[in-house]
Amino acid sequence: MEDGIRSLLLNGIASVLLVMSSAAMAAEGDENTAGEEEQLTPVIQPELERREFKESRIDTENFEITPYVGMMAIEDFGSNLVYGARLGYHITERLFIEGALGRSEGSETSYEVITGGAPLLTDEERQLTYYNVSLGFNVLPGEAFVTRRLTYNNDLYIIGGLGSTTFAGADRLTINIGLGYRLLLKDFMDLRIDFRDHLFSMDLIGESKLTHNPELTLGLGFFF
Repeated sequence: MEDGIRSLLLNGIASVLLVMSSAAMAAEGDENTAGEEEQLTPVIQPELERREFKESRIDTENFEITPYVGMMAIEDFGSNLVYGARLGYHITERLFIEGALGRSEGSETSYEVITGGAPLLTDEERQLTYYNVSLGFNVLPGEAFVTRRLTYNNDLYIIGGLGSTTFAGADRLTINIGLGYRLLLKDFMDLRIDFRDHLFSMDLIGESKLTHNPELTLGLGFFF
C-alpha cells in the first residue's frame, strides 16, 4: 500500500515538472519570436514625400522672334538707348542661328563737350544702325526652380557672328561676340538677357583704331 502511494506521488511530481518545463520552453520561444520581430521592425521609419512640379516645355516650332531694348556704349560717344529685333532658327536643342537688326545714336564726345568747337559728326551721322548674322550654342541648359511646384527651363549660351554697322557716314565691317541667358516662361515665350560686344574700326581723326561697343539688352522671344 505504501509503495503504491509513493509511486502515485512520484508520477504526479514528474507530471507537474514536465508541464512546467514545457511552459518555460514555450515562453522562451515567444520571447525569441518577439525579439526577432523587434529586430525586423525599424526604430525610425523615414517619411519620403514626392516632389511634384510643373515644368515648362519648349514649343515644337523652331523659329523665334525677339524684340529687345537696352543700352549700348559707343566708344567715345557715350552710352545710349538701343532697340531692335532678332530672328532665330533653332537647328538643334543646343545650336541656333540668329539674325539681328538694331539702332542706337551716339552722343557728343568728351572732346566736343570740353572744347565747345564744331561737332565732329552731324545729327544724321550720329545715327547708328547695325545688322548681323550669328551662331549660338547653349553651353549650360538646365532648370530654374522658382517654387517647390514650379520650374522653368533655361539656357546659358555663347554667340558670335559677322555683320555691318553704319555710323559716322560709313559702313563698317563688324564682329559681334557675347553671351546670353534664356528663361522659358511658357512653351511659346521666353525672356532673354543678352550681352554683346560689337567690334569695328573707326578713323574719325585720321588714325584707324578698333573700337569696342558693348551692348546689354532685355528681350521677349516668341516661338512660331
